[in-house]
Amino acid sequence: MAEPQHTLECDLLIVGGGINGAGIARDAAGRGLSVVLCEKDDLAAHTSSASTKLIHGGLRYLEYYEFNLVRKALIEREVLLRAAPHIMWPLRFVMPHAQGQRPAWMIRAGLKLYDLLAKRELLPASAALNLRCHPAGQPLKPEFRKGFIYSDGWVDDARLVVLNAMDAEEKGAIILTQTLCSSLQRQGSGWQADLHKQGCGDIRVTARCVVNAAGPWTAQLLHAAVPSHAPGHLRLIKGSHIIVRRIFEHDNAYIFQNGDGRIVFAIPYEHEFTLIGTTDLEYHGDAGQVAISDDEIAYLCQLASQYFIAPVTPGDVVATYSGVRPLVDDGADPKAVTRDYRLEVDHDGPPLLSVFGGKITTFRKLAEDAVDLLAKALGNRHGAWTRDACLPGGDLFGAKPQNRSVLEFDGWVRTVQNQYAWLPALLVARYARAYGTRVHTLLAQKTALEEMGEAILPGLYVAEVEYLRRYEWARTAQDILWRRSKLGLHLPADAVTRLQDWLNAHPVQCK
Repeated sequence: MAEPQHTLECDLLIVGGGINGAGIARDAAGRGLSVVLCEKDDLAAHTSSASTKLIHGGLRYLEYYEFNLVRKALIEREVLLRAAPHIMWPLRFVMPHAQGQRPAWMIRAGLKLYDLLAKRELLPASAALNLRCHPAGQPLKPEFRKGFIYSDGWVDDARLVVLNAMDAEEKGAIILTQTLCSSLQRQGSGWQADLHKQGCGDIRVTARCVVNAAGPWTAQLLHAAVPSHAPGHLRLIKGSHIIVRRIFEHDNAYIFQNGDGRIVFAIPYEHEFTLIGTTDLEYHGDAGQVAISDDEIAYLCQLASQYFIAPVTPGDVVATYSGVRPLVDDGADPKAVTRDYRLEVDHDGPPLLSVFGGKITTFRKLAEDAVDLLAKALGNRHGAWTRDACLPGGDLFGAKPQNRSVLEFDGWVRTVQNQYAWLPALLVARYARAYGTRVHTLLAQKTALEEMGEAILPGLYVAEVEYLRRYEWARTAQDILWRRSKLGLHLPADAVTRLQDWLNAHPVQCK
């Protein structure tokens, strides 16, 4: 590598801008550590934007006796709902029951345990359901007369990653997207990393510790940094989802049982759509090029059609997405592979912490555990803090997380709509959901629609695009239309091209 154009020194270099890397950056920066995070693509560009978008304990993991994982996730569920009520909210799940499935008594017992494993302040308990007289029964085939209903939560997964990165930056971290870590090696009492930031040049970082949060690439990065390290640990499991036009009118989600032991969710999505997923398949290809297969589409359509009166066909699919989940290799069947995480520290010189596995619901606890492990080596005694802190935009009624922010969110949105009555109410509602209290930053010093700038696309004004570029590292049309928002689902087929042309004509300065 030629002499770098820039040099940085830090306590902690984090490689990987998914939910685990962003969460660790936030936690560490909040403890007063100097942090640099590099991500070769966009934040949440891979696994962390390809989840089923649930904050949940994982009801099916009870079947595999993962009681500690489920309890940990259930505790985190309400912690997260309070921290970011704009991008997360409670959701009720309906489980239809029929002959040949798990016995009803077993499901009742599992749901009762699910209710009791952790304290609930925001979510109602589970219950039996008569589908013949409940709105959730109407779109189902008549043989599904009984079922169950329970609570979990929904999350905009990609925005969750961005909010963690924003909080990290506001606490002093340096977040470098479109930045590849090309080499990583121990140098005396620290680490030296060579980074290349697209369009900006080379950066050399010296760090006291490194966190390897590279997701599907964790094992590769570990082997490159520590060639003597034994390969393994990670197992790549592909999960795919399909999106179809809205199948049902009510606001509950469904959890469907299949004869192969898997479960599939059907979830209200973006007002006009239904999200159906996921699959669980062993994956051995390029993690950066993962895509749904025809067989996966057929599998999800067939399973949904077993339950819904109106069949779901491949022709109904309007969009798909796939991701590779890097899970701890415990030798189990793909559907049963543990979603718990493992943190491994290589102490043969300055520390290197590698993150194996995990699920989006437990990212905050994973980050806390990771920084706890490194704090001693870094001489940091600040202690954990994120449990009682809002994420950016989540401070609807004050700086501390509150149940009120979840329970009174709709009322808060109406207040914001009244404040910005010069904008269409539906647009303000979208802004409130996406940005929470940061809507006031987006709309600062604006008092009329014409002050929002050009409508680059229907409902997408220059003011929002500039906000996303300035505060949220958005650089491409894909970043804006599919990760910072899901506007791509609602806009014409040429929306990506039109927005990218505008972005190219209005370049941002490298930072």
